[in-house]
Amino acid sequence: MNEKPIFQDIFGNDWNDLPPVMHKHYANRPYSHDITSVEGILDVMCAGPIKILAPLFWILCGIPPHNEKNVPVTVNFCSDENSQYFHFNRVFHFKKHKTYSFKSRMVQVKGDEVVEVMRSGFGWRMNYVWEDGYVKLNHKGYIFNFFGYFVPLPLTFLLGSGYAEESAVDHNTFDMIVTISHPWWGKIYEYKGQFKIKGQA
Repeated sequence: MNEKPIFQDIFGNDWNDLPPVMHKHYANRPYSHDITSVEGILDVMCAGPIKILAPLFWILCGIPPHNEKNVPVTVNFCSDENSQYFHFNRVFHFKKHKTYSFKSRMVQVKGDEVVEVMRSGFGWRMNYVWEDGYVKLNHKGYIFNFFGYFVPLPLTFLLGSGYAEESAVDHNTFDMIVTISHPWWGKIYEYKGQFKIKGQA
């Protein structure tokens, strides 16, 4: 088993500069049974094409296309004993909609370049960096996972560009925000809030 965390290579020389909560957040090792659990509260907003295409997003099990504040969310970050994938198992406990499970997995492509793939095979490519006191995820386009090949999809003009950032609050708590911005519609999706590390195994 590789004892080095999955994200140590992704952050590269910046790994040692990350605050303690980020080391806990990204502690999972590849080819292992590691699980890191967090709990938090998020505000979720969708508009524009995301709202119009909401039925498709529900079917594809992607980001929850819903508007609601103060949504309790639990997330398990799980390693895969057979690969280097970093799994996100998110559960949104909506009050105005049924509980929603949003699962995806991340894998390093090269250097700080990472791909996040949803259960449908749809995903996005990004740079994962530590900059100005934030973990930042910078959009590099959409992809479809075709039997392990990440095929580029020219959909940014339609769906907009994704962005995310995380910042430390204390040794066990971090703030985060995920947005999608469209050149015509402006900000069309966002969820933001705070999470606390609840357990590691």
